[in-house]
Amino acid sequence: MPKQPIQLSDHFTYSRLVRFVLPCIGTMLFTSIYGIVDGLCVSNFVGKTAFAAVNLIMPLPMLIGTIGFMLGTGGSAIVGITLGEGNNKKADEFFSLFLIAALVAGIVFTAIGLLIIEPVAALLGAKGEMLDYALRYGRILLISLPTFILQNMFQSFFVTAEKPHLGFAFTVGAGCTNMVLDVVLVGALHWGVEGAAIATFISQIVGGLLPVFYFVNRNNTSRLHLSKTKFNRRVLMNACVNGSSELMTNLSMSLVNILYNYQLLRFAGENGVAAYGVIMYASFLFVAVFVGYAVGSAPIISYHYGARNRKEVHNLYSMSFRLIGVVAVFLTIGCMFVIPYVAGIFVGYDAELLVLTTRAFRLYGLSFLIMGFNVYASSFFTALGDGVTSALISFLRTLLFQVAAVLVLPTLWGIDGIWLAITAAELAALAVSVYMFVTKDKKFHYRHAE
Repeated sequence: MPKQPIQLSDHFTYSRLVRFVLPCIGTMLFTSIYGIVDGLCVSNFVGKTAFAAVNLIMPLPMLIGTIGFMLGTGGSAIVGITLGEGNNKKADEFFSLFLIAALVAGIVFTAIGLLIIEPVAALLGAKGEMLDYALRYGRILLISLPTFILQNMFQSFFVTAEKPHLGFAFTVGAGCTNMVLDVVLVGALHWGVEGAAIATFISQIVGGLLPVFYFVNRNNTSRLHLSKTKFNRRVLMNACVNGSSELMTNLSMSLVNILYNYQLLRFAGENGVAAYGVIMYASFLFVAVFVGYAVGSAPIISYHYGARNRKEVHNLYSMSFRLIGVVAVFLTIGCMFVIPYVAGIFVGYDAELLVLTTRAFRLYGLSFLIMGFNVYASSFFTALGDGVTSALISFLRTLLFQVAAVLVLPTLWGIDGIWLAITAAELAALAVSVYMFVTKDKKFHYRHAE
């Protein structure tokens, strides 16, 4: 007998919770995998200078693309609470408003990005051949920003629509498109960094534009549909404030990546930037598990909070900590074993770079023991509609603590201090997350069943 579909209104056991969030984790993992293929093709077919250039300029389009995460997570929390209150029509109107806002923002920021990319690349330290590679790659990705923003936004809304499997299917389609085109355009046709950027652009059309046609169809079986809407400044602002933690997380990651690259150019030159690029690609696989769980479970929390079901919110809160703790241990141990092989796939052609990358990732990987709890803390408060608390955790974790660590620790331990900065920042953020969980319970009542 086939299993019944899982709905947001259900009572969740460990089994049902894992089944519900697995497609979202799969979405994040697959997104990471096809991003890795992008880097692999550039590194092995174009060379380490091009690979370093791609990783140097990548934070700019990623930084602007965070608007999609903000509207996705902040907006889906509002839509989820509205669904929990039983107002489906208003939920559709809000969903449509957020989609239009994302599209308009993408077009505006594409124009701005194209104007500033060259001075930004030069400011980041790109010169000569590296600057040329960075501009050729970055300009194409900036043109694709509207579809990239929509793709990021739909990651959250497919879960809220109770269609996480369909969201995963779109991601698989986008990923396969990107990977096949990477091999063809970069490997077979030798189009260089432009080929990698074009492959990414086309894949974002699959992941960001095609879902629009699904939600336009009024006969689809999801909880959400695109409908007529009107400008609602208050709701849009609430979504931006509520999703500001995810905006801050991704914005900070881009800014911190810039700082990491700057420090590594000082301490290790081009090899340092290339090693960090490998770490970023490989770490996406580990971070994706935590982010996928947070994104997948957040709409459930929003729904039950909107329905005033405190007992179920407590149930989700308790189960999540146990699951994250177990997964964190396994991922950290696994990281220590697999990194030499992963590094070898990327930079096995350069013995010195391979040694540097392997040691660096083993130090960096210690952060996986702690990271999941902080990712969940930020997502949890977003789901409850407390964007300020969520943003504070994200700001301290991903920006303030990391900037302080990456500036101070290298003066004590040299280049090892750069690789350990992420763990130091996560430890400091964990203290903040624990404090917020304890103090905010007075308002939201999630630590005890009622």
